[in-house]
Amino acid sequence: MKRILVANRGEIAVRIIHACHDLGLEAVAVYADDDADALFVQLADEAIALHGVTPAETYLNIPALLKAAASGHADAVHPGYGFLSENADFAQAVQDAGLTWIGPSPQTIRMLGDKVEARAVAAKVGAPMAPGTTQPVKDAQEAAAFARQHGLPIVIKAVHGGGGRGMKVVRDLADVEPAFDSAVHEAEVAFGNGECFIERFLDHPRHVEVQVLGDTYGGVIAVGTRDCSLQRRNQKLIEEAPAPFLPGSITQRLEDAAVAICSEVGYVGAGTVEFLVAPDGTLSFMEVNTRIQVEHPVTEMTSGIDLVAWQLRIAAGASIAALKPAHDGHAMEFRLNAEDPSLGFAPFPGRITALRAPSGPGIRFDTGVQTGSIVSDHFDSMLAKLIVHAPTREECLQRARRALAELRIDGVPTVVPFDRAVLADLDFTAEHGFHVYTRWIEEVLLKRLDPEQLKPDGASVRFDDADTGLHRTWIEWDGRRVEVGLPAGLVSSLGAAGVAGDGTSHDGGVGETAAHDAGDILASITGTVARWLVDDGAEVGAGTPVVVLEAMKMEIQVTAPIGGVVHIAARPGDSARSGSVLGHIES
Repeated sequence: MKRILVANRGEIAVRIIHACHDLGLEAVAVYADDDADALFVQLADEAIALHGVTPAETYLNIPALLKAAASGHADAVHPGYGFLSENADFAQAVQDAGLTWIGPSPQTIRMLGDKVEARAVAAKVGAPMAPGTTQPVKDAQEAAAFARQHGLPIVIKAVHGGGGRGMKVVRDLADVEPAFDSAVHEAEVAFGNGECFIERFLDHPRHVEVQVLGDTYGGVIAVGTRDCSLQRRNQKLIEEAPAPFLPGSITQRLEDAAVAICSEVGYVGAGTVEFLVAPDGTLSFMEVNTRIQVEHPVTEMTSGIDLVAWQLRIAAGASIAALKPAHDGHAMEFRLNAEDPSLGFAPFPGRITALRAPSGPGIRFDTGVQTGSIVSDHFDSMLAKLIVHAPTREECLQRARRALAELRIDGVPTVVPFDRAVLADLDFTAEHGFHVYTRWIEEVLLKRLDPEQLKPDGASVRFDDADTGLHRTWIEWDGRRVEVGLPAGLVSSLGAAGVAGDGTSHDGGVGETAAHDAGDILASITGTVARWLVDDGAEVGAGTPVVVLEAMKMEIQVTAPIGGVVHIAARPGDSARSGSVLGHIES
């Protein structure tokens, strides 16, 4: 194994490229049009265009990725996280092409990706679990019967779900049927499969996970625990290792269960076993993530183990028999997303006009961007990760405050003001006890904060002003017609907007107007019109949600500015710039 295709983008692509180079391996990048000049493309030994803009055209396009692997003479594929990292069909296609898949087998991915099968494995090895169904639930009546037998609240979960989609919490028996129908529909739309199962819901739980490594010789070890309870809408924001304020007996039980589950299925590579820990000490297995996690750096900092490098070593046949985690100190990770927390964490694409990373002892900055980078509206909003390590949790908190004060990102809003607010809250700092749980941000913290506290630090630019993507044209080279892609910013600066070719700027959609009427329904973010919540001609009141925009894997509702009759201008699938007119309310 000498040449690795990195089937991903952004920060994790940079991370994998670094690990490849540390081990003397070559890295081949693939890129969408918007990523043509991205940092990971610049760092790779070779970069191959995927000729597209959307995830479906690029990083989710299995034939295009395999073609790139062949063109780049890669002999292995690392999927990173997200995209196709947990897609068993992709893993199988990689192996069928004669390439090494850096991860667990397709069979293992398929088994553990099915939450019902994963629960069956966990039950077989005696892992702690809240009561739940062992098979998908057939209908709402069966869900109601489970609730009557085991008590409320219950949670309905999509078998193939993730990120909170296809998941409904029910606290009243009368709500079981509509919640079940809603979960099934959501799962069908999101995952193409509406199967759901039922679990007893644990109130105010912590989200604790165990990092594991497995080799091809049957060895499996627990590298350490992480607390990932700081979430919003089931998306993690801040993580720390080891999981604090857990009795040693609970930590040991979680690690033993994680090792037992992974040993049972012959797990190979890096993986994460996730649990819920209730205030009364009840433990419940959730799922296994069959890939490297976004939050893996906190475990690397406390264990002394380079998890990505070990993914590569294991794929090449190395044994983990002599690998011993260090359990050194405490670490925290802050996901630095291009979002405005003062506007409900709305995502904002744009150009990074200035970037200054913090430095000093115990500071690590994993980034996919640099000054001048374009943050595309087609992909995830995460720009970078700040990781802080110190001998104790208290010292880690203080070092994190210093690092966040030093950090500067201009051009797009970020979640840094929110991170600072978390580090000032006594529930999190545990000065009067550690009171954080999975919905603490939504149910407690955000209610305490004034939106003014969360306004972004630096200046931001309009996405319209950030020239993105490629303008494709052709040149004649040695008597042959050859297509070339020129960065949009370069074309603009040369005054060559009318250059021959398709001039792909990917702007087609709803444009801005010079002035707006009080009744105009305006896009609050740059993104895509996902769906209208009302029909054309419907009468609505001021503040009624009328349309949903999607950008950077997030959905944002736009409300009616005044009361009256809705006239729809933009259709689902249309792109829209921030401030553009989507429709009008006739009062």
